Amino acid sequence: MFAIFRKEISGFFSNLTGYIVIIFFLLVNSMFMWVFPGEWNIFDSGFAGLDTLFFISPWVFLFLVPAVTMRMIAEEKRLGTIELIYSKPVTERGIIYGKYLASVALVLLALLPGLIYYISVYLLGETPGNLDKGGTLGAFIGLFFLASVYASAGIFASSLTDNQVIAFIIAVLICFVLFIGLDSFAYLPGLKNLDEFVIRLGINEHYKSISRGVIDIKDVAYFIAVIVIFNEFTVFQLLSRRWRNKS
Repeated sequence: MFAIFRKEISGFFSNLTGYIVIIFFLLVNSMFMWVFPGEWNIFDSGFAGLDTLFFISPWVFLFLVPAVTMRMIAEEKRLGTIELIYSKPVTERGIIYGKYLASVALVLLALLPGLIYYISVYLLGETPGNLDKGGTLGAFIGLFFLASVYASAGIFASSLTDNQVIAFIIAVLICFVLFIGLDSFAYLPGLKNLDEFVIRLGINEHYKSISRGVIDIKDVAYFIAVIVIFNEFTVFQLLSRRWRNKS
């Protein structure tokens, strides 16, 4: 598993993917926070806070993470190198979790420079340091968990096809449904008695809960459960491919 992890991390930073992801994440958020006029601009709002970062970032990751994960299995299948990996002393689960951990590591590396935003806003306030530290830390943790779910969904989508573009589209759709689609679905007529349950199936409710600065074990358990489910689905997809090839 760790050999796969090292291979993917090396691949991210040898072909500029890793650098592009980090720069793109920082650039988009910076444009909304400091450049584009409007309510999300810190100078225009007159309020020194990181609400813009934590509102925009899930949408940025919605496209950015699938763009990273779309090639992970699809490209291996297209080139036929997946069979070469099978010949190594590594299980399907080791392959998937190695690739998954590499994706999560890249997400974490993209988030770490976000401390620059925290320091900037921390110093810009009328009273320097007047910032909700607990809520900010919780929001960063929630954002990390959210992107981690996106990564597991993206790798699963990549296992369904050998076409990277199709894998990207499937991943974006899955992530969109998980993030905001279930919230909208919950308010359809006829679901009045189930709306709260349906909303809790989505990511957004748990992300907002953690972003308040209270790390509830139920929210953490939700994220871990969704990650494991998608990863295990991907493992099953690889196993079924191997069984089909043997038959």
